[in-house]
Amino acid sequence: MTKLDEIYSLIDQAEENKTYREKGWHPLYQVSEKSRILLVGQAPGIKAQESMICWHDQSGIRLRNWMGVRDEEFYNPDLFAILPADFYYPGKGKSGDLPPRKGFAQKWHPLILQECTNIQLTILVGSYAVDVYLKDRKEKTLTETVRHYRQYLPDYFPLVHPSGRNGIWLRKNPWFEEEVVPVLQESVRKILEH
Repeated sequence: MTKLDEIYSLIDQAEENKTYREKGWHPLYQVSEKSRILLVGQAPGIKAQESMICWHDQSGIRLRNWMGVRDEEFYNPDLFAILPADFYYPGKGKSGDLPPRKGFAQKWHPLILQECTNIQLTILVGSYAVDVYLKDRKEKTLTETVRHYRQYLPDYFPLVHPSGRNGIWLRKNPWFEEEVVPVLQESVRKILEH
């Protein structure tokens, strides 16, 4: 059993995750000691949680397109570590899924990431990931943080969430797919090919 396996068991058996365990759910994330790119999102959607496959929905398809990666690359933990801000589907809210639990990422991510010494880029998908990792360094809005993505490179690459709910945002902000996505693809490809 590796250290990462031990951490997974710790999370799975933690008291704070008992209600999920009782539903038959287990922590959903992907990681390897060799992971090169860390992808931090919000929390698994219900489809992902039930299938136990990260980003197993339309948002995941759009995200992979933005990054310019094939499924085989994305689901290879030696290439991509996928650590949502919470490892369990949080439930349905009034306008979409509930937010990840506060403090969850801060508690578990450092423990996992100390085993991952090859991470070269952290892609932050959406406001929850940006809040956890950029804290006071972020701009006033997610839009402005993403617009100023270059100031966070080479360590972090902030993105909006690829949810279908953000279709209006994408139409209002064509600069994102015209200017930001090509840089994202280039950054990702450079790491995957070396």
